[in-house]
Amino acid sequence: MNIESLNHLLQQVQSGAASIEQALEKLKHLPFEETGCAHIDHHRTLRCGMPEVIFCPGKTTDQIVDIFSRLAAQGNNVLATRADENTFQALKAKLPDVQFETAARAIILRQEEDKPKVGHIALVTAGTGDIPVAEEARVTADLMNQNVQTIYDVGVAGLHRLLSHSREIQNANVVIAVAGMEGALASVIGGMVAVPVIAVPTSIGYGASFGGIAPLLTMLNSCAAGVSVVNIDNGFAAGYIAAIINNQTTGDNK
Repeated sequence: MNIESLNHLLQQVQSGAASIEQALEKLKHLPFEETGCAHIDHHRTLRCGMPEVIFCPGKTTDQIVDIFSRLAAQGNNVLATRADENTFQALKAKLPDVQFETAARAIILRQEEDKPKVGHIALVTAGTGDIPVAEEARVTADLMNQNVQTIYDVGVAGLHRLLSHSREIQNANVVIAVAGMEGALASVIGGMVAVPVIAVPTSIGYGASFGGIAPLLTMLNSCAAGVSVVNIDNGFAAGYIAAIINNQTTGDNK
């Protein structure tokens, strides 16, 4: 239940359109709902502005479907990350409106009315191989009502490609830089802009990149002061943080 839904419910009680008993029935699962395998945090939307997100690995299909359905019953948008086609088909059988973002490996359900989008997030990748992680960031931010501009495959091996998009990048309120290999992209962008840069190291690269450790260390050691780093391949965190920053910048922090 989000703030708008809660306000509407309270107004219904005040006007007599809903009884106290009806309101209590709707609120009985706040702040969480215990299912046996999970404690679903229905209060997170009120605290953080975004419902709890389902991380699929390690969960059975039945568990994911159950948790997803209970979150959907609250009327919020719902996101499941690192999902597969089988899980999507199982969910679609129960919730026909779910969508599968194949590149992002994410299942989404849109139920909330879109708000006017203000400002934008620039989402930049070094290579085409980094796009799946970037798409997870895009889907997350988009579901949080953000305007995301994607600029893919503009890594430092051909710096002229990145520089040709400098105006779009510099006009963003926050930039997400996604890179594998040696991870130099984030430092380059950090030296171009006056806004926060969220660096996302990916596991793309040959053996000495150590599954993303090399770009992670490069990004952590960036000499560009405006660069912060999330975990390897963690597009979800980058999209979430970027949305928070953009909301604070534009004043839309509810």
